Amino acid sequence: MEVLRPPLININGRIYRKNPVQEETYEEEEEDYSYSEAAVDQCLDEPCDAHNIEQTDRGFRCALDVPSVLYKYIIGKKGETRRRLESETKTSINIPKQGVEGQIVVTGAHRPSVSSAVTRIEVLIDSFRRKQPFTHFLSFALNHAQVREGFLRFREEVLEHCSQDSGVDVSIFQNPDKLHLTIGTLVLLNQQEVTRANELLHQCQDTIREITGAEALPVEVRGVEYMNDDPSMVDVLYAKVSVQDGSDRLQQISDRLVECFVSAGLMERERDRVKIHATVMNTLFRRDPSAEDREAPARANPRDREAFNGKNILQMFGAGASAEADL
Repeated sequence: MEVLRPPLININGRIYRKNPVQEETYEEEEEDYSYSEAAVDQCLDEPCDAHNIEQTDRGFRCALDVPSVLYKYIIGKKGETRRRLESETKTSINIPKQGVEGQIVVTGAHRPSVSSAVTRIEVLIDSFRRKQPFTHFLSFALNHAQVREGFLRFREEVLEHCSQDSGVDVSIFQNPDKLHLTIGTLVLLNQQEVTRANELLHQCQDTIREITGAEALPVEVRGVEYMNDDPSMVDVLYAKVSVQDGSDRLQQISDRLVECFVSAGLMERERDRVKIHATVMNTLFRRDPSAEDREAPARANPRDREAFNGKNILQMFGAGASAEADL
């Protein structure tokens, strides 16, 4: 990481520099996690008006909506993190009981102190949220009858002609009833965040109508590609999806959706433009082929995945037969 150009993080629409720090790792009774002692040095000069701080008879107060699963990262081992935050910012931090959804309330005699404590909490929460496995994904369904039939033919032919290739197995194919076009993944840790995501998606409807002219968008699914550099060691094989008229409207919709969710703090931007793809084979499925939701198993350690040899599949279907559908 360049010292003069540190990475930026977006927290509730505010941008912070993330400076390099030394992390201290310790073991708690039930699980391990890390606490960055200096993780928020970059935001000590935060303007006081950046947070919704209320003045009270006793000083100042600010309430934060934080999912209960993240409380432990603010409390720390035996309360060390909370005590350190309170001592350094001269504030009091009230945290609900573990498992009880509520607000973390910061109080103090001075507005700048409360603002500093709130910013530190937000940066800590953001840091540990990034380490959580994704819980939801944003997608367009591709389970149209024609697409489903085309996928079943693809699976049948692959198993007929390529089943002897290393790692190729029926269990790594996508569930035909769950074929979809992936836009992005989200970490939604309580019902409140799920509700926010649903509301935001409804708000994006006007944007989609503007791009499509309020009409169905006919797309074509043709050919397959893989997501790594070696076709003999493939983990994810996906179908290529494009708009029938050759326009980039599907790309526009995908990019605008991600932009909306990133701006709302509900999604992390993975790349400049969305890589439009529909997963048809994924070695993560091999771990639990009977899982109800095969797109979202627990994040496996990549070292546990058994790649498959996709050379023959790519030769057979690289250009590929096509199927059409309306989004």
